[in-house]
This record gives sequence, C-alpha cells and structure tokens, in this order.
Amino acid sequence: MDETRRLRGAVIGLGNVAVHGHLPGWRQRADAVIVAATDLYPGRRAECAAALPGARWHESVDSLLAGDDLDFVDVCTPPSSHATLIEAALAHGLHVLCEKPLVASLTELERLAGLARAARAVLHTVHNWHQAPLVRATDALIREGRIGAVREVAWRTLRTQPAAAAGGESWRVDPAVAGGGVLTDHGWHVSYVVPRWVGAPPDAVSARLETRRHHRFAVEDTATVRLQFPDAMADIVLTWAAETRENQAHVIGTTGRIDIEGDTVVLRVDGREERHRHPPALSDGSQHPDWFGPVADEFIARVLGRDPSSRNLDEAAVCIAVECGARESSRRGGALLPLAARVGAAG
Repeated sequence: MDETRRLRGAVIGLGNVAVHGHLPGWRQRADAVIVAATDLYPGRRAECAAALPGARWHESVDSLLAGDDLDFVDVCTPPSSHATLIEAALAHGLHVLCEKPLVASLTELERLAGLARAARAVLHTVHNWHQAPLVRATDALIREGRIGAVREVAWRTLRTQPAAAAGGESWRVDPAVAGGGVLTDHGWHVSYVVPRWVGAPPDAVSARLETRRHHRFAVEDTATVRLQFPDAMADIVLTWAAETRENQAHVIGTTGRIDIEGDTVVLRVDGREERHRHPPALSDGSQHPDWFGPVADEFIARVLGRDPSSRNLDEAAVCIAVECGARESSRRGGALLPLAARVGAAG
C-alpha cells in the first residue's frame, strides 16, 4: 500500500458512538480521511453532512462498498449486524475497524479472522478502554513492578441505566440487537483490561446474571462475575441498577495495591501512599472521543504492516469466551466453568 497518500475510509452507522466518539478522531488525522458514510436510517444523512461535509452519503451498505474507492470501513452499528458487515467489507478486500462487541461466538470470530487472512486485510476491534489515562497509568505501574505480581482485582461499573442511543430508546436492551444486557455492554471492556493487568488470560469463570430494577428490559441489568486466573482472581460487578454513576477498581499485588478513585490512581506500598490524577474518571461520558486516537493509531499501524504482533483479536477472543462462559455459568446457578487455556482465534 502506498504510505504517502491518505487512507480512504467509510463509516457504517452514524449513531452516537460514531458521531461523538470516532469522527472527532478521524477528522484530526493526516494519514486517513473519511470519504463516505451510510446508515440504516436515512434521516442521519443530515448528521453526515454536518459531521463530514466532504463525505459522500450512500443509501445502503452495498452502494457504499461498490461505489467508492476505499481502503477501510469503520463499523459503528449495533452488535447484531457486525458479522454480516465485516464479511461484506472483507469480500471487497477492505480493512475493518469494528466497535465492540465484535461478534458473539468464537466460531464466528475464527471464520471472520480466516476471511481476513485470505483477503490480506486487517480486522480490528475497538478496545478503547486500554487508552483511558487511568487504565494506562495503572497498567504502567503494574508493568514497572510497583505492586509485585497481581493476585486480586476488583472492578465495579455502576450505572443507573443503559447509555442512550441516537433517536430513541437504547438498542442495548433489545436482545435481538444487542445480544445481551449489561454483561455484553460493559463486560467486554473488563474482559480485555483485567487480563492485561493480571498478565494472563482467565482459565475459569462463574457468574450470576439478574434483573434488579429494570424489569421491562428483556436483558439482564446486573452481572456479578468471578474470573479465575492461574495465580489470581478478579471479582467484577456490572450494573445498570445503581443509585450513582461511577467506576471503581482495586488491584492487589504481592507487595502493594493500586486503587482507582474517581480520576485518581492511588498507589499504596509499605504504608506509603502516592496519588496521581489522570482525568477523566472512567464514568465520564459514554463515547470517549479522547480515547479513540490511539485505537486508530493501532489500526492504521496494522493496515500499513507496522504492528504485526498485535494481539487485538486474541483479546477479542477472551472477551467472547468470558461472556459465553458467564452466561452458561449463570444458567447453571453460578457454577465455576473452565475456559480454554488459549482462547485466541486469530493473531
């Protein structure tokens, strides 16, 4: 690929995550430009004109894939459409950046990863919480050995309701569209962040899914999950039924601990405490435009062949395995179920 020209991309799906999360990042880049867009809802053509005045609007995905000279697509649609759209883009030889959750099963991931390899195309999912300043600071302290080997992690994602969707009630509460409730929406993030902190994928999971408040939803509003690692344990609570909106995280090692409190990382070692602010708090906003730039950096580096060692799809495989295992565990009353020793699908 000619690295001297700007890569030409298209956005599929112009909901909140695209307009407020991805497009601000794409507009700032000198190495890529969004030249086309489409959405299932024609009314979002106005969003396209406002956010991407130089982009061509297409009435359908088929028109977009056939009608523009593209290098990649950025898929920002609800989860139920991901696999179909990824396959269509790969069939046109295009690289694909896709919002989480990427797909719903390891079998589906393996199939699409195989199609990507055959097309010599990159398939990459948006693991943007790795780029949160608080998460990056915590990861750096762990990698520096400041708390020794990680042995315990506690994570709490507290919300009063699901994130809003453009144009009406959130698709996140429709199982036919979202695939699941709070576990699908927030569990994916935890399932790639926590294993990186621990330094290994989980080997077993137990979970209980329930509805505590939002009984009109056809999906769970609360998930309590335990991930077992070879030498560590993580306890996770995810809920849309809280009284407040906040995130909490605690990482306990053999020689110290790290606590994420609001927008501050607190390191506690040998009775001493260090506090460092790394705003914003993890609970600030839903689209996180400031976290998208590094995601696009990684994606484009892979497209240009500069990052052959990316483990992005292996992380996606862990996320899928954890969710599928957690749902089965809940069906079995919270039983501890083994996960594959290596759940990576693609490389």
